[in-house]
Amino acid sequence: MDSSTKTQCSSARELIRRSLIPLFAIAVLLLSGCDRITEFSRYLYLRQCDSDITKATRAIESAQNDAQRASACADRGAALGEKARYSRAFKLVSIEEYARLLERSMKDHGQAIALAPSNAEMYYRRGRTYYSQATLAPLDPANDLKYKAFFAPAKADFSKAIELDPRHAMAFEFRGLANEGTGNLDQAIADYTQLAALQPKSRYRLADAYCNRGASYLREKKYDLAITDFEKSIEFGNSAHGCQCEPYNPLLAIYLIEKPDYDKAREVVRRAQTSRRWIAPEYLEKLKKATPR
Repeated sequence: MDSSTKTQCSSARELIRRSLIPLFAIAVLLLSGCDRITEFSRYLYLRQCDSDITKATRAIESAQNDAQRASACADRGAALGEKARYSRAFKLVSIEEYARLLERSMKDHGQAIALAPSNAEMYYRRGRTYYSQATLAPLDPANDLKYKAFFAPAKADFSKAIELDPRHAMAFEFRGLANEGTGNLDQAIADYTQLAALQPKSRYRLADAYCNRGASYLREKKYDLAITDFEKSIEFGNSAHGCQCEPYNPLLAIYLIEKPDYDKAREVVRRAQTSRRWIAPEYLEKLKKATPR
């Protein structure tokens, strides 16, 4: 075997050895249980955050103008903010270290806005970072008020983005989400109405907000207002999937119990079944026993 062939064989063996290392690591993780897999996935996610921070830092250093520098600062601010949020969500850092990471994030976002004060995207991106911190509230009840306080600056930034760009659909969407987060369903519906005008496929946001407001009215025993909102939710195509509010059953409950109207109850069931929506068996049984029309 000549030296050239030996070199090729050696290189091939090294390539195979390196390619097997990740597979071996994954195999070890699988054998060691779900906890190790979870730890590894968190490590990978934070590693990606660090990679994004490094990439943005290089972009800042190599920027040729303020627009490029602003964009890179926003990128690093977003990556730092996400690292802060993710690390705190899984209790990987103390609340003090979380605050330090977020401070760095906001410094970058502030620099981005200073460099491009008329760019709606810079305000929107800082608003997203604020909003993501607010979502930590249910994960860390001891500091929930601290996190919920971020809804206010998030809404302010989304509003500024909309002022600079009235067709910024994502700013309307996230301002609506922030309004929902603070219980301001009237304003959330107003935001989602604007969003739906810009992006018709987003009508599910309106459907969900109307359903949630209807549920609020139902708890307050404001049945007519609840009926109107549940009907609106159905009109806008509520899918009742995932975390979305479901309008058919509470609407049916009103017509069966609170404001008995069996004809309207039957119509709700018909529409639900046509749309292949689930109806509680006890409601169907109650309607079956109702006085015939």
